[in-house]
Parts: sequence; C-alpha cells; structure tokens
Amino acid sequence: MNVAALFGAAVESARTLWRYGQTVLGVIFRHPITGTSIIPILPDGRIVLIKRRDNGLWALPGGMVDWGEDIPNTIERELKEETGLELVKIGRLVGVYSAPDRDPRFHSICVVAEAEVQGKMEIQDTLEVMEIEAFSRNSLPSEPMSHDHYRQLQDYLNDLTILA
Repeated sequence: MNVAALFGAAVESARTLWRYGQTVLGVIFRHPITGTSIIPILPDGRIVLIKRRDNGLWALPGGMVDWGEDIPNTIERELKEETGLELVKIGRLVGVYSAPDRDPRFHSICVVAEAEVQGKMEIQDTLEVMEIEAFSRNSLPSEPMSHDHYRQLQDYLNDLTILA
C-alpha cells in the first residue's frame, strides 16, 4: 500500500471516529439533565431550605440523578448530602419542570416531590450549601430564590401538581 492510500485510510478512520465522538457528545451535552428538588417536611410541619454557596440564595435541596440511579434514590441521597436529614417517606409528586431556562447552568428537567424527613439538620456538602434552616409555612423566604424554586414551593403550597 502506498503512502497516499495509507493517509487516505487514516483520514477516513479519523472522520468515522469524529462522527462517533460527535454523536456521544450530542447525547451527553444536547439533552436535558434530569434532577430533583425536594420539599422536606419535618415532623412539626416546617419546611427545610438550604442557602446555596454559588449564588447565596435560598433553595430546595436536590440535585442531578446519577447514572444507574432512580428518582427515589436520588431524593434520599441528595437530602442526606445537603441537609443531613433522613428520608422517612416520599409524599406527593409536586411536578415536573422542564423549561429550558429554568436552570441558569444548563437545560434540566426537575422532578419535584414532597418528602417526610427526620433527624438533625447538618450541612454535609460544604461546597454547595452554606446554611440550612427550617421555616414555618408563614415565614418562608420570598423571591428571589435559586432557579425556579420559588415557583415550585408556591405550587406545593397551593396543592398543585404541575407539568411545565
């Protein structure tokens, strides 16, 4: 085989590899990320919120679904990581929020659920969370809250189930 033929074969192999790479990158970066928001309810009825370190705003705990993980396990893991609280029971589904601009970092689809919780509030992930507080329903923070968490919380308080 001559040099030109070898070069041509190498170029074709590189093009094929690039096409596969583009497909993989497209799957990873051009599809929404799935995550959760949790509305943690303590036994006394107070709602637990976190203050995010990245933007200093109050937020619902939650995060991205890990590979091989389902939503209930994500809720349990994220709740423990961000608040130190233990999941007693997942309550009602509040909604699924999918607007492309709901998260300033990337397009994400957020499954929001109520969760009965127990234990001691203690920050586990100090890189993400700077404060944890339990609020009665009449003392919840007003806007702005992180992402679209104010809307999620209002939908919950108004006993709505949302597909948005």
